[in-house]
Amino acid sequence: MKRISFWAALAVISFAVSACGGGRGNDGEDKPLDPEPTKPVEEVDPPINEPLVAPVARIDDGRHVTAYVTYYGSLIPDASVLTHICYAFAELYMVDGVYQKFDLQGTKSRFQNIANLKKIYPNLKISLSFTHSVANSNNKQGGSFSALCKSEENMQKFAEDCLAFLKEWGIDGIDLDWEFPGLSWSGAACDPSCDTENYVKLVKKLREVLGDKYELSYAGYCKNKVAVTGGYCYNDIAEMDKYVDYVNIMTYDLDEAPHHHSALSDTRAYMDCNRAVNSYLNAGVNPKKLVLGIPFYGRRSFSTSPREYTYKKIITLDPKQFRRNKWDATANCPYVETMQGVFYMGYDNPKSIGIKGNWARQKGLLGLMYWEYDQDDAKGTLRTAVWNAVMTP
Repeated sequence: MKRISFWAALAVISFAVSACGGGRGNDGEDKPLDPEPTKPVEEVDPPINEPLVAPVARIDDGRHVTAYVTYYGSLIPDASVLTHICYAFAELYMVDGVYQKFDLQGTKSRFQNIANLKKIYPNLKISLSFTHSVANSNNKQGGSFSALCKSEENMQKFAEDCLAFLKEWGIDGIDLDWEFPGLSWSGAACDPSCDTENYVKLVKKLREVLGDKYELSYAGYCKNKVAVTGGYCYNDIAEMDKYVDYVNIMTYDLDEAPHHHSALSDTRAYMDCNRAVNSYLNAGVNPKKLVLGIPFYGRRSFSTSPREYTYKKIITLDPKQFRRNKWDATANCPYVETMQGVFYMGYDNPKSIGIKGNWARQKGLLGLMYWEYDQDDAKGTLRTAVWNAVMTP
């Protein structure tokens, strides 16, 4: 009985101390018990799981679904969701203002693999796209298009070489990517006094030599020619239109963070798709000659690294650092933001591509193109979205 009473009394005392929520220190003062440490809640962005969508049936009424496929890429395109490929790139060899030749960038085997797609998909159109820059180790910048177009003899020889190449390889057209007449973004020569006018002369010469059998296109800027000191820069849209079959409008890289670089319509950005297309329509171009550009990458900056992220990289960004699938209802585009809520970069996803495709069809445009094939994810999420956006009845 005594032993039971002792332990019972001890239990009562212990309960009383615990119930007071504290204890007694050496100085006799009541001290609070240390609480259990709490860990901060770490926010994690949910995974981006775009549903796997099957391609819709092809509509053979001339609609364009064009992929730029690069010499440094590794993938062979799925041509079942393409009507056109622009192979990027070939470069000019200019020495002391005289055109020598042009050559493919990269390996010939890479181009051969792309050209072979026509054996499987005979309706696929393949164009060779020319850049104003230099990548081959056996070449150096010799003035590129600006120098080429200052000589009738240069342009004639270039056009003849293009025709011979198209015949040799059994492909379908020439695509010009001079970025841009009258200014130099890549270190190539430029001459505002004549570049814009001479570009028109070049496409005219190509049309004369190639005839109507082969397609002729160019990568177009987001605005018409602009007067600058000593002349003009960019393209004379109305004059170029006389000789080309269509224009691949580069409706991307139109701004950098904190703005979208490929917004459908957004006055906060320097330029958007709507204003870019209107530049061509206002110049009198038939909408059936316009192909709207879609980026398969996000643009963060033009000068600060990292400058851009491919789509396949965006969807795998650290979910503890970024919210990767935010939506801007004004721009009709997704974007990435930091966990602190700061706009990081804009990009395109299946939702925005579908909206752009619907808008393009309503405007009567020829179709959509994208830069570039290898930047898509392994499932082909974006290329399928582009196909479906164009081929939807």
